[in-house]
Amino acid sequence: MSKPFTPKVVTANHLLKGDVIYQSTSGWTRDLTKAEVLTDEAHADLRLIEASQQKLEVVGAYLADVDISGGIPKPNHFREDFRSRGPSNYAHGKQEEPGNV
Repeated sequence: MSKPFTPKVVTANHLLKGDVIYQSTSGWTRDLTKAEVLTDEAHADLRLIEASQQKLEVVGAYLADVDISGGIPKPNHFREDFRSRGPSNYAHGKQEEPGNV
């Protein structure tokens, strides 16, 4: 018996900037709260295929588990929480902003 499907988002890295992006209903966003939450396995697979075909825009697309309690998607795993904060050095990206330190 397989595990039940849990809510997911499609995530990848922007090809040119390298930062984390999430698939929304209207394209890509850098804000997880605006990502399209997928609750159907077949639909999630289709969205992942669509993302994987955008080779001039994204790299490394995959499905990431999210917790949607409270109606807002939040990372369900340490790795995704860490990725959402940007590069791990403080010289650039999201980490440079004082609110993210």
